[in-house]
Amino acid sequence: MQNLMLNRLDQYLINQFWVILGIAIMGFLSIFLVVDLIENLDRFMDNKVPTEIVLKYYIYTIPYFISIGLPMAVLISTVFSLGSMIKRNEWTAMKASGISLYRVATPLIVCGFLLSGISFLLDNNLVSYGNEKRFEIDRDYVKRKSRHKLKNTLKDIFLQKNSSSHISLSKYQIQKRIGYDLTMVDLGQLTIRERVDAKKISWNSDSLKWLVSDFSIRQFDQRGLETDVRIGKNDSLMSLGFIPADIQQQARKPDELDYYKLTERIMQLKENGVDTVKWEVTRYIKISFAFTNLIVILCGIPLVVLKEKNSLSFGIGMSILIIFCYYALIKFGQSLGYNGLISPILSSWIGNIVFIFSGLILFFKAKT
Repeated sequence: MQNLMLNRLDQYLINQFWVILGIAIMGFLSIFLVVDLIENLDRFMDNKVPTEIVLKYYIYTIPYFISIGLPMAVLISTVFSLGSMIKRNEWTAMKASGISLYRVATPLIVCGFLLSGISFLLDNNLVSYGNEKRFEIDRDYVKRKSRHKLKNTLKDIFLQKNSSSHISLSKYQIQKRIGYDLTMVDLGQLTIRERVDAKKISWNSDSLKWLVSDFSIRQFDQRGLETDVRIGKNDSLMSLGFIPADIQQQARKPDELDYYKLTERIMQLKENGVDTVKWEVTRYIKISFAFTNLIVILCGIPLVVLKEKNSLSFGIGMSILIIFCYYALIKFGQSLGYNGLISPILSSWIGNIVFIFSGLILFFKAKT
């Protein structure tokens, strides 16, 4: 009999949680869209951005808004689900029946794990893709006052097209498609096989090749000894194994890359001796932020139970404070990581660690 009652309780609590969660997400999404449209309306009008492009911009923005609004919606859903039960004296009846706080919290914690997985998939599929597309729209159509400006000149570029080909440029002008100080090395298993150096390369759209100026091509044998040298003073068209789009990938922000592409980019940069601290911090945050949904549930449940008489008002007020402190701590840890003061993984998890312990302490106090 008690098991049947607990199953019904789980169903009731889970249904109420998901209904409130859906309403909260729609509410936050509406607020974010309206506020962002008001903020950007003058930019769109000044640059005469077509209506269909504006619609595309906000379609691509929706996943990002859902991602940042989801933890807030989860916390509110937790507070309202339990708070309404306390307000109707259902929590008092459950305690009298011997049902513990841990048992009541179990279905919500399971929902938290599920939402954390959904959040990770959302961020690494729709959010990253949407960010890339909306940044492109901002760069292409909103020429003035663009919030996502693409640098016209890139410096210290490193590319790796395959396991053996390593390419570097000291500078590359995106609009002109001109690069300077090219070094391209073809590595064998143990030694270098070929090296290409050039003072300048420029993309030829007609031939889809690079016009290479003041270059040298050196061949090496299996012992690493130079066997042949070709030095060119005149410009020559060459296929170098990469195109301008490959170089422009260097201008993409970490927010435009999912976890797996970030991991791949970090490996490429490390192999070329580039500092990857900021990239690593961003990659770890993509994992740690997904667990925000579980953490806010851990913190939200005891907040409602601790103040049974004023469960809803107290829970809502504390929810706002918790979200504010949590995001502030994430940014603080991110800043420490970017500056190399703490390790990238610790900087991305510092907020989670603090609030997990806080949630467990609150749980213990609420239980006692």
